[in-house]
Amino acid sequence: MIATSEQSVAMYGIVRASKIIGETVVNRQSENVGKIHEVVIDAKKNRVAYVVLSFGGFLGMGNKLFAMPWDAFAFSVTENKLILNIDKEKLESAPGFEESDNWPDFSDTLWGESIYKYYDFTPPWKYDHDPGNMSIKSE
Repeated sequence: MIATSEQSVAMYGIVRASKIIGETVVNRQSENVGKIHEVVIDAKKNRVAYVVLSFGGFLGMGNKLFAMPWDAFAFSVTENKLILNIDKEKLESAPGFEESDNWPDFSDTLWGESIYKYYDFTPPWKYDHDPGNMSIKSE
């Protein structure tokens, strides 16, 4: 359970990254799909680039890591938990990496686009950011 001020989450959608790292994530069917292993920040654009989910293995051994779009997650204020809006079957066949491996180059936009595409999301760098208007860049 995420130990955070319910008022700040409910009113502002704000939660500290340190409070979600290690938290259990469930899917829409309330099945456990893993834990938040890391939050990757795009410091240039001031946003979350990826959430790294740890999934699989046995007793914490052999877990595989998955970089996922932050938009794939929702926070349930009433249940005080993170919900992954991706089917467990899709997650099981998702591209991932081992914790001991060299982690992906998160700044590689081709790699990032393949990850976002796999999960059916548009990468945030494809948008022009205007606080009142999120519009897709025309290329």
